[in-house]
Amino acid sequence: MKSSSEANPEFRQGLLYGLAAYGMWGFFPAYYKLTDSVPADLIVAHRIVWAAFFVGLFLVVRRRMDEVWDIFRQPRLVGLLSVSATLVAVNWLIFVWAIGQERILEVSLGYFINPLVSILIGLVVLRERLRRLQAVAVALAAFAVCVQAVIAGGLPWISLGLAVSFGAYGYVRKITPVPATPGMFVETVLLSPLAAGYLAIGLFWGADIFVRDEPLVFIALMGTGIITALPLICFSAAARRLPLVLIGLMQYMAPSIHFVMAVYVWGEPLDPAKLLTFVIIWTALAIFSFDAWRAWVSGATDQAKA
Repeated sequence: MKSSSEANPEFRQGLLYGLAAYGMWGFFPAYYKLTDSVPADLIVAHRIVWAAFFVGLFLVVRRRMDEVWDIFRQPRLVGLLSVSATLVAVNWLIFVWAIGQERILEVSLGYFINPLVSILIGLVVLRERLRRLQAVAVALAAFAVCVQAVIAGGLPWISLGLAVSFGAYGYVRKITPVPATPGMFVETVLLSPLAAGYLAIGLFWGADIFVRDEPLVFIALMGTGIITALPLICFSAAARRLPLVLIGLMQYMAPSIHFVMAVYVWGEPLDPAKLLTFVIIWTALAIFSFDAWRAWVSGATDQAKA
């Protein structure tokens, strides 16, 4: 067992890594404003190719490529990562498209809903039982979606698409026993032939895939690989050092930053229907977070008594 003098630096490092990861994820919309002159499908294709390059470079420098070869030797793992790669590509496409359409509030709502969607996936797929407060939180989230559908005249498809795709991605990665960074590299490698082929077809059709008239935009497209790799690396470092309940609470940082920037930087209208939806979701998340914290404290107390 680590002494308190050893554990505290580890905790502080984990906190800094977690803040860095979720902070970077929170400012993703601002970064993708740099590439808003490029269609979303081409941005995602670039992101896949450059992410494979930069994540692979990181693994080579850290001498971790053996972990990648171990994954490729196991067809079951490759199959699961093919599914997770498809889900994350869908998530990226919805995310980038929504930013280009100036619908970042819906992006924010999607990532606020995501933890509650993950609970539903556990309920349906893993047959997990909901604690009472978890059930209340999920019911409130469903009510919020219904409010948005009735008052605004339609379901928040962007929010639901982001929440469901990322929740399903999280589930698949949960049942795939691979480290985070090598797993991400394999996902991007599996997607890279399709992404590179799509870019080649675009070039053949006359699309300016290299954005020759805007070199800074092309540099930003290359940078999508770096901004994909860095938060993942920081998150992996944080997850090794922090309690899961704290990681769970920190995940609200990113959609909170999305929300603030959407309203106060880009001036997206926050009409009463959207505000009511957010208030209900925030209430649901407060209940969910309190329940998770209480369960963690109870478990820690029982472990200390044992």
